[in-house]
Amino acid sequence: MITPEQIRGARAMLGLTQAELAKLAGLSTTGLNNIERGVTDPKASTLRSIQSVLEEKSIVFLSPGQNVKGGPGVRFK
Repeated sequence: MITPEQIRGARAMLGLTQAELAKLAGLSTTGLNNIERGVTDPKASTLRSIQSVLEEKSIVFLSPGQNVKGGPGVRFK
Protein backbone atom coordinates (compact mmCIF):
# COMPACT_ATOMS: atom_id res chain seq x y z
CA MET A 1 0.00 0.00 0.00
CA ILE A 2 1.07 3.56 -0.63
CA THR A 3 2.27 5.78 2.22
CA PRO A 4 1.21 9.29 3.28
CA GLU A 5 4.60 10.56 2.13
CA GLN A 6 4.10 9.05 -1.33
CA ILE A 7 0.65 10.64 -1.60
CA ARG A 8 2.00 14.07 -0.64
CA GLY A 9 4.95 13.72 -3.00
CA ALA A 10 2.84 12.58 -5.95
CA ARG A 11 0.30 15.33 -5.34
CA ALA A 12 3.08 17.93 -5.23
CA MET A 13 4.68 16.58 -8.42
CA LEU A 14 1.35 16.97 -10.21
CA GLY A 15 0.61 20.39 -8.72
CA LEU A 16 -2.68 19.18 -7.25
CA THR A 17 -4.19 20.70 -4.15
CA GLN A 18 -5.60 18.46 -1.43
CA ALA A 19 -9.08 19.58 -2.44
CA GLU A 20 -8.49 18.62 -6.08
CA LEU A 21 -7.11 15.18 -5.28
CA ALA A 22 -9.80 14.53 -2.68
CA LYS A 23 -12.54 15.33 -5.19
CA LEU A 24 -10.99 13.09 -7.86
CA ALA A 25 -10.65 10.22 -5.36
CA GLY A 26 -14.14 10.68 -3.90
CA LEU A 27 -12.93 11.81 -0.47
CA SER A 28 -13.39 14.84 1.69
CA THR A 29 -10.51 17.29 1.87
CA THR A 30 -10.36 16.73 5.63
CA GLY A 31 -10.15 12.99 5.09
CA LEU A 32 -7.26 13.33 2.64
CA ASN A 33 -5.53 15.79 4.95
CA ASN A 34 -5.76 13.29 7.82
CA ILE A 35 -4.37 10.52 5.61
CA GLU A 36 -1.45 12.67 4.44
CA ARG A 37 -0.63 13.65 8.02
CA GLY A 38 -0.77 10.01 9.11
CA VAL A 39 -3.36 10.65 11.82
CA THR A 40 -5.88 8.16 10.44
CA ASP A 41 -5.69 4.56 9.33
CA PRO A 42 -7.50 4.57 5.97
CA LYS A 43 -9.22 1.56 4.46
CA ALA A 44 -7.32 -0.27 1.74
CA SER A 45 -10.06 0.71 -0.72
CA THR A 46 -9.49 4.40 0.06
CA LEU A 47 -5.76 4.08 -0.61
CA ARG A 48 -6.48 2.18 -3.83
CA SER A 49 -8.77 5.00 -4.95
CA ILE A 50 -6.10 7.63 -4.30
CA GLN A 51 -3.43 5.48 -5.97
CA SER A 52 -5.63 4.90 -9.02
CA VAL A 53 -6.23 8.61 -9.52
CA LEU A 54 -2.53 9.42 -9.23
CA GLU A 55 -1.48 6.57 -11.52
CA GLU A 56 -3.97 7.80 -14.14
CA LYS A 57 -2.02 11.06 -14.05
CA SER A 58 1.29 9.28 -14.85
CA ILE A 59 2.59 8.67 -11.33
CA VAL A 60 4.47 5.45 -10.56
CA PHE A 61 4.79 4.31 -6.96
CA LEU A 62 8.10 2.71 -6.02
CA SER A 63 8.51 0.06 -3.36
CA PRO A 64 11.52 0.25 -1.01
CA GLY A 65 13.56 -2.08 -3.24
CA GLN A 66 12.94 0.05 -6.33
CA ASN A 67 14.09 3.36 -4.86
CA VAL A 68 17.80 4.23 -4.75
CA LYS A 69 17.36 5.78 -1.30
CA GLY A 70 15.94 2.52 0.02
CA GLY A 71 12.48 3.70 1.04
CA PRO A 72 9.24 3.98 -0.88
CA GLY A 73 9.09 6.70 -3.51
CA VAL A 74 7.27 8.18 -6.48
CA ARG A 75 8.22 9.19 -10.01
CA PHE A 76 6.62 10.05 -13.34
CA LYS A 77 6.04 7.29 -15.92
